[in-house]
Amino acid sequence: MPGTPAETDLADGSFDSAKVAGRASAEAAVAGAEPGGSLTAPPDLTAAAFFDVDNTMMMGASLFHFARGMAARKFFTASDLAGFAWQQLKFRVGGRENADDVQASREQALSFVAGRKVAELVELSEEIYDELMSDRIWAGTRALAQMHLDAGQRVWLVTATPVELAQIIARRLGLTGALGTVAGHADGLYTGRLVGEMLHGRAKAHAVRALAASEGLDLRRCTAYSDSANDVPMLSAVGTAVAVNPDQRLRDIARSRGWEIRDFRTGRKAARIGAQSMLGASAVAGAIAAGLAYRRRDRS
Repeated sequence: MPGTPAETDLADGSFDSAKVAGRASAEAAVAGAEPGGSLTAPPDLTAAAFFDVDNTMMMGASLFHFARGMAARKFFTASDLAGFAWQQLKFRVGGRENADDVQASREQALSFVAGRKVAELVELSEEIYDELMSDRIWAGTRALAQMHLDAGQRVWLVTATPVELAQIIARRLGLTGALGTVAGHADGLYTGRLVGEMLHGRAKAHAVRALAASEGLDLRRCTAYSDSANDVPMLSAVGTAVAVNPDQRLRDIARSRGWEIRDFRTGRKAARIGAQSMLGASAVAGAIAAGLAYRRRDRS
């Protein structure tokens, strides 16, 4: 049950939301994993690979693509989407996430799922992956994941995206499973509360450690991949860390620590993504202005 780890920590007088999130994510990952995955070699039971999703395995933010799909289905308004896009834009331009933005994203996501059916979210996630995500997978990163599978190692995604969506992405890519943010639910409906917190920053490291303990992995033999300095705790938890399409902070850290760097962005593609980001900023600004104008008119 998603609430179990949190209840245990409260019972013994301690509560670390990142640890709770990590343990809950590991439990959900094991429960939802593909039994054999796509292993093409004898299993290597003590080694595994962990891949961040946004801008590592997939171009852009998976949760934003998901939000676009939900907006198209009238689950929330254009101004709601604009607000979420603005948070994403601040992160991509500034290169950092702060506690206020993370909390705002958390509250926004919870208000959206509260009272909705878990089965409904899973079904919609399948549709939206096909529509908006399947053609955004980095071929180079996908090849790295396949390399681990071919060596008999399990491959897990690790992302702040809801675990239900993360598991769908993993399954479509032929991976073992996914560690993602766990939202509490009861009787098949989301409660509007997270188990711990978003799987972000050090919560990802806790999730990887919890999964390793559960599955008998030797973290010294494991590999982790990410694009963001926010994932340094996860990258530092394993024996081999690889920076993929890294932001400048992670690139600097990788160089100082001797981590491998893989960049699948060509100059032309990077320029195009940059241009699209600026166009996206204009669109977001327009949507925000339209939303505010609508609200002012509605109040007058």
